Amino acid sequence: MHAKDILIDGFSRIREEVHATVEGLGPDELTARPSPDTNSIAWLVWHLTRVQDDHMADAFGLEQVWLSQDWEKRFGLDLPRRDTGYGHSPAKVARVRVASGELLTGYYDAVHDQSLDALRGLAAKDLERVVDERWDPPVTLGVRLVSVLSDDLQHVGQAAYLRGLLQSAAA
Repeated sequence: MHAKDILIDGFSRIREEVHATVEGLGPDELTARPSPDTNSIAWLVWHLTRVQDDHMADAFGLEQVWLSQDWEKRFGLDLPRRDTGYGHSPAKVARVRVASGELLTGYYDAVHDQSLDALRGLAAKDLERVVDERWDPPVTLGVRLVSVLSDDLQHVGQAAYLRGLLQSAAA
């Protein structure tokens, strides 16, 4: 198995978990927060998708799906165009509201498709390419891809946990 195949498998698992977490939830459940200082499922899924979109586009020299496919307009959030959610205050978390889970999964699927297209073209030597020199040591493509996988898996796990809390409270 090649490294790109492992990465494709990892990103595909994120997609599966995003869909499983969001499926069947309405706007109130998607934006519910156990306390004012916590994140909602909508925010977590939006954020993990924005991070993947932003980081993958940057690493592969692509345009962000958020902008190129008008997802920014479809969501209509009161946030800066390129905002990824990093460092959001509770007030900004509350701004991420969606009318349906299909909006979240649709955006995720579009980002996933672009990510997989980029990953399919990878050669092993590409993983050594430096994509961010602001760090010491500089960040290679391989490290960036694992970082995105890690971040996305953590956030989808948080969203799935929150779904479980909401379903337990409703039972």
